[in-house]
Amino acid sequence: MIAVGSIAPDFALPNQHRETVTLASFRGRFHVVVAFHPLAFTPVCSVQMQTYERERPRLDALDTHVLALSLDANPSKKAWAESLGGISYDLLSDVQPHGRVAAAYGVMRDDGLAERAVFVVDKAGVIRWAKVYDMDQQPDVNELLAALSSLTSTD
Repeated sequence: MIAVGSIAPDFALPNQHRETVTLASFRGRFHVVVAFHPLAFTPVCSVQMQTYERERPRLDALDTHVLALSLDANPSKKAWAESLGGISYDLLSDVQPHGRVAAAYGVMRDDGLAERAVFVVDKAGVIRWAKVYDMDQQPDVNELLAALSSLTSTD
């Protein structure tokens, strides 16, 4: 896994609305949660995405935007967002070329899926916090919010 303190690898991927999103476009404006998840339409991933949506006001207050990445195709991301009742942040498709971004972050698994991993990238593009979770483990949103709060206090 890429080390905390490293410059986060930039990427350009399509979101659920078929818009291209780049990590670099957030520099100087927002902290970014780069949340890799294994598969759309699975229970743990669905709860994880709904948690970020529910916590959106707190994330906004911390100048933070979520980018959720998996190797699912873009049409699946769109259908999944709709099935979850709508997702206001970006669900990104790392399908073409297969897992390029997951590999750059060191979270590509041998079975062709991304690990469940969360990275906090500060406004300067530096990875300030990172954690890999077991595939069936729900990431602790309070742990994430604490990491983001520590960044905001040093802005």
